Amino acid sequence: MVTAQTPTNIAVIKYWGKRDETLILPVNDSISLTLDPSHLCTTTTVAVSSAFHQDRMWLNAKEISLSGGRFQSCLREIRARACDVEDENKGIKITKEDWAKLHLHIASYNNFPTAAGLASSAAGFACLAYALGKLMNVKEDESQLSAIARQGSGSACRSLFGGFVKWIMGKEDNGSDSLAVQLADEKHWDDLVIVIAVKETSSTSGMCESVETSLLLQHRAKEIVPKRILQMEEAIKNRDFASFSQLTCADSNQFHAVCLDTSPPIFYMNDTSHRIISIAEKWNRSEEAPQVAYTFDAGPNAVLIARNRKAATSLIQRLLYYFPPNSDDLSSYIIGDKSIAKDAGINGIQDVEALPPPPEIKDNIPPQKYKGDVSYFICTRPGRGPVLLSDNSQALLNGETGLPK
Repeated sequence: MVTAQTPTNIAVIKYWGKRDETLILPVNDSISLTLDPSHLCTTTTVAVSSAFHQDRMWLNAKEISLSGGRFQSCLREIRARACDVEDENKGIKITKEDWAKLHLHIASYNNFPTAAGLASSAAGFACLAYALGKLMNVKEDESQLSAIARQGSGSACRSLFGGFVKWIMGKEDNGSDSLAVQLADEKHWDDLVIVIAVKETSSTSGMCESVETSLLLQHRAKEIVPKRILQMEEAIKNRDFASFSQLTCADSNQFHAVCLDTSPPIFYMNDTSHRIISIAEKWNRSEEAPQVAYTFDAGPNAVLIARNRKAATSLIQRLLYYFPPNSDDLSSYIIGDKSIAKDAGINGIQDVEALPPPPEIKDNIPPQKYKGDVSYFICTRPGRGPVLLSDNSQALLNGETGLPK
């Protein structure tokens, strides 16, 4: 039995469009930032036993079907690479050939809402590939494992590393060179603070329609993204926040322009998303240098990346000024790293109510507030890649029965 924990990630140069639906091969490279797993992660326990009659999986304590093609691809690819496993202390000996005949039990848990547009499938498939790889003594490194995780969920390949990660689109038809590499680890640019404004909703995809109908997508993949990737790599290497912010915001806006250019058009962002963009743009323009970058995936949630802790406290003040909570319970409204709000002088609802309008608002008309338009905020930071959890108390399966605890 093996238990692993894998982070989620947010793309700063977006993946949108596949050249192969089955293998999940993208039409362009992408770059992401891995988020701190103590705030956003998937934990997965995988167990094998001759007593198991079939492969079974539980997600957040509910049994789900493993018959889907994406699960089957991951299981097939990992089993094909399995090696001999021997543990004399436990009296375990499994040969390479045995793995094809043995059944698995898999339990997975997200410490954040599934299908809330927070890349739960990315963390989930990355964790599945990583945990199975460890259980079956697979010799492939994280980059090669990422090519397997990719077949479950494209973005999953980027969750096999911490820090900044590049998913290389690859050229081969079989997808062997479409994999993730780490550009810089999580300590490289640890000044950054991430605040996610969540509006709970289920995430949907319209990627196929974009590939088929958007001329802008073709232009973006061929002409724009290759240049942006190089510029973003340079910005990350030099910790150049002005360039990083400009590229991140521009790429997010272009991704959503592609969605609008799709037939029928896809609307992922809502009024709250647009208001947050406006708040960030006004603030950045009022300062000598950009303070925050914004990016939106296929949903309305805003991911805001502040240049440092000081900017993050100013950001949380602005967000709480415009989007105060519906109730007096701040503890469930600001989750993750709560010290950011404390540094901003926010200890209770009375502090939110006392916030002054941001200084970039020049006129004397108090701006409108949008109470309840954000479900909650997550404060986090750049994070590490997958790890094994050796403490059996953290396992999600019972060691005796192989069933969820």
